[in-house]
Amino acid sequence: MNMNEEKIRSFCGILRSSFESGKFINVTFSRFPKGEILKVKGTRKIIRNSPVIQFEYFLTEGRVRHENATADSLESAVSAVISAGARNCQLTASDGTATLLVSSKGAVNVTEKLGQNLKTLFPKSSGNNNEKNYIFSGEEPFMKELGISDGEGRVHDKKQSKFRQINRFAEQVRDIMKNLPQDGRLTVYDLCCGKSYLSFAVYAYLVEVANREVDMICVDLKKSVIEYCASAASKLGYTGMRFLCADITEVTSEVEPDLVISLHACDTATDIVLDFAVRNRAKVILSTPCCQHEMFNIMDCPDLSFISDYSILKQKIASAATDALRLAKLEAYGYKTDAIELIDPEETPKNVLLRGVRRKDYSFDSPSAAEKRQKYENAYRYMTGKVLELERT
Repeated sequence: MNMNEEKIRSFCGILRSSFESGKFINVTFSRFPKGEILKVKGTRKIIRNSPVIQFEYFLTEGRVRHENATADSLESAVSAVISAGARNCQLTASDGTATLLVSSKGAVNVTEKLGQNLKTLFPKSSGNNNEKNYIFSGEEPFMKELGISDGEGRVHDKKQSKFRQINRFAEQVRDIMKNLPQDGRLTVYDLCCGKSYLSFAVYAYLVEVANREVDMICVDLKKSVIEYCASAASKLGYTGMRFLCADITEVTSEVEPDLVISLHACDTATDIVLDFAVRNRAKVILSTPCCQHEMFNIMDCPDLSFISDYSILKQKIASAATDALRLAKLEAYGYKTDAIELIDPEETPKNVLLRGVRRKDYSFDSPSAAEKRQKYENAYRYMTGKVLELERT
């Protein structure tokens, strides 16, 4: 055994000791050469009542692969990741850290700073889904019906990202409950609902967790998807859910919605969702944009030409500017706004959630509203060279 192999074995020994003592939090492998693997992260899981470290491989094209390792197979699993090209391996434990570095010439170096009684960064897992106070566990009927988990409530490996996304969105709904009416029926719209994962999650949270009566209208253009979702809702007994096959530009509401949501409504569809919410005086808006192409095509800002001369950089700034303008527009129409990171950007770059809560004291004719409209109009003109004046809704 050469020196490098001895150091890798030493690192594996530190990892195993941390895992068996219950102090292990996670281990991350990074700095791979250009290829299929982008990053690998290991976390503690309980599989069939036995503790393992689950290695989550983040691959190109948004793919993810999982491999589980027991204490006895840890050395083999870690060696496989390092052989795949990882040059930085970081162990985080409740009492410190350990690092394995591989130089450009292949030399291995291991350092450890254990016994420091560091504060635990993540709660200890008590199940396969690393529950960490998730609202949903995977055992809910809608999770099983939509194929996110199996009949026993175990979340499928390929659905782990969706599971985390659903829970994170449910957390956002929980956070804005104080801004919704505290009694009576809630009216909720999900526009561009697609397969309606979030529709079912939000409905389940409001009805089964918050114990509210809900009228939920889900809209999408794809007839097959709407028929599938309507069938699923019927099987689940979700009588408060309605599914409409329609163009969202033609949707009208007879009442002021309490909540309007959308997930990855593509390009200007997000703007249509926001306009619907503003026009109908929705109390709360939760929207995650996707594929902001319009600003890319109309952007005309000489001051930013040193960025926009490069297509990939122009796309980034156009996306950021689009969402910033959307928030500024919501502010101009009386909403208190935030931009929130919904989930880890490693899972999807489309991870920004735009949140708007309608101000009760808003008046279109107030000086503050006029100032915010002017701010939006100036920003729009700066980015596009065009004049756009906001009108009374």
